[in-house]
This record gives sequence, C-alpha cells and structure tokens, in this order.
Amino acid sequence: MDHLQVTARLKIHEGKLSEFKELAAQCRVAVREREPGALQYDWFFNDDNTECVVRERYFDSGAVFAHLGNVGELLGKLLQVSDLSVEVFGNPSGELRTAIAGMNPKIYSFFQGL
Repeated sequence: MDHLQVTARLKIHEGKLSEFKELAAQCRVAVREREPGALQYDWFFNDDNTECVVRERYFDSGAVFAHLGNVGELLGKLLQVSDLSVEVFGNPSGELRTAIAGMNPKIYSFFQGL
C-alpha cells in the first residue's frame, strides 16, 4: 500500500479562530492548485470550534514531501495559533519518517484491508 493517510489534529488557541480559518483557507487553495498527489484534504471542526481535524490522503511518500514543501510556511503560521498532533496511516518511506520526526507523529503501519 503506497497511499498514505494522515490525520492532523489542531487545538486552536483561544481568540485565534478567525486567523486559524484564514490560514486553513489558504492551505486548501494551495493544495488544490499545486498538489496532484493529494487525494483528500478535508477540514472538520468540533461543535465549539476549538479543535480542527484535517483528514488527508496522499498518493505516496513523495506526495507528502510535495505537500510539506507547498504548505510549509502556512503550517508554520498555523502552529503559532494552534497545537498540532499527527497520525500517519500506511507505510511511509524512511526518508519521510526522518523528515517528519520533529512532529512526533504516531505512525500506524498497514496490516490488512479491502
């Protein structure tokens, strides 16, 4: 299984919702326009808009590298207004594991499926 799924959980800092939403909108546009390897990039808020979950799916590890290069600056800005945790599902390459190690992701290797 080459496709990778990512769940990014963002806890929004108090009073920063408007700024967060603006940055999220910029991320969506950047991904839509410049990332053919992004297969899913959906943002969800909890009921009180204090947390956001981004469900992402990429063609392969190379597409994740392209994503990080494309939205890296915006991600840095998001991290000024929210706290991030990341889960990766699939079999990321060794290079990708090294590149995202600083995010302390939880990685779940593929076992079986349909």
